[in-house]
Amino acid sequence: MAQKKMILDLDAGVDDALALAYALATPDADLIGITSSYGNNVQDITSVNSLKLLELLGATDVPVFRGVDHSLNTDSFEAMQVSKDIHGDNGIGNVVLPEPKRPIEDQSAVDFLIEAAHEYAENLVIVPTGPLTNLALAFKKDPEIAELIGNITIMGGALTVPGNVTPYTEANINQDAEAADYVFKNAKHLVMVGLDVTLQTLLTKKETQQWRDLGTEKGRAYADIMDYYIDAYYNLDINKAGAALHDPLAVGVAVDPNLVTLLPINMRVDHEDGRTIGDLSRLTDPVKNTYAAVAVDAPFYLERFMNYMAIALR
Repeated sequence: MAQKKMILDLDAGVDDALALAYALATPDADLIGITSSYGNNVQDITSVNSLKLLELLGATDVPVFRGVDHSLNTDSFEAMQVSKDIHGDNGIGNVVLPEPKRPIEDQSAVDFLIEAAHEYAENLVIVPTGPLTNLALAFKKDPEIAELIGNITIMGGALTVPGNVTPYTEANINQDAEAADYVFKNAKHLVMVGLDVTLQTLLTKKETQQWRDLGTEKGRAYADIMDYYIDAYYNLDINKAGAALHDPLAVGVAVDPNLVTLLPINMRVDHEDGRTIGDLSRLTDPVKNTYAAVAVDAPFYLERFMNYMAIALR
């Protein structure tokens, strides 16, 4: 079976940094580019964070394409204070990394997504870990690609558990509910890796100490970045048992859907608040285009995650 070509669509915060390391380490995908999104921080910061992390991880051959700066129905974006509290003012746990040598590409994220869809089609997997604005705009600009892309696996949404922004809404979807609804309804194959499963995959300082013990600059930096996140989870009473591996779980499921139990259900996104829910108008349609992850083998995934992080950070 051919190795999948992967694009990460990152709003590069702490768990996006973990997703990037996982994507570089997994043998099941070839990371061909990053499209940058607003979300955990503003675009000017998140796009450069992706470049900085790639240089730290020694993957300077992976290009970064700047996405749009705000949602479909707004004309600007400001990072929420809670995002800064969780991810740090700079998006990566306030850890200072050197300025990147490689620049952001001239081509836009939207045009890169379209180009890659035509080139790789069924063999392309796209993993958005922030708002779905870039992908929605790519679909709107070239509707044909919605049927070309083999697999879209998102981190976002909540079907069986409460949201983390409202009682029903998860943050990534909430930041551009209109774009999410468009992608949910038009994608050929979309897997939603939401809070239903990501909240079950927790990392503690016991694991980040293993990264420090590698004795590498990568390991130390990633441990510092993740420890900030773990402390934020504890101090903000999000979870005192550890911090959730939201975005890297989506990468894991993108290359191995057997990590989770998938519920086939055609879904829609409420434009008012971003609730992800079954689409009544397509409920009896025998063809399902969306799948919600509703259970996860957390111990198995955590072991795999740590193995891949050891590869990425050595």
